[in-house]
Amino acid sequence: MSKGYQASKERQEEINGYGKNIGKRAGFKCEWCDGKDELRVWDYQPDSPPGPETLALLCQRCRGWADGRKAEADQLRSIRNALWSDVPAIAEGAAAVLARCSETWAREAIEESLIDDTVKAKILK
Repeated sequence: MSKGYQASKERQEEINGYGKNIGKRAGFKCEWCDGKDELRVWDYQPDSPPGPETLALLCQRCRGWADGRKAEADQLRSIRNALWSDVPAIAEGAAAVLARCSETWAREAIEESLIDDTVKAKILK
């Protein structure tokens, strides 16, 4: 077994340890769009130790967007409210997805959010 595989397996086990708490926090629905389709914990900062602030419960569609899948601007309106979360994985993760959208409303929503200004600047660059 390679070291990379073992490290990945250990990280996934650590993330899974937060699963119940993340699910309860989320009310067992997607923390971006309130959907309930194939919910899984998403790792916002894979290079940092996992914790409640770096993990979000997302549906299949939102995980796809988080992982770079393209979305129509109108579809992304469903995650705009996530910008107001005090959990970085929820607010900043949604902002990163919205920032890829060229619509003015998306940029304005990010600018108006409570996300830290230095993080906003990185996301909106």
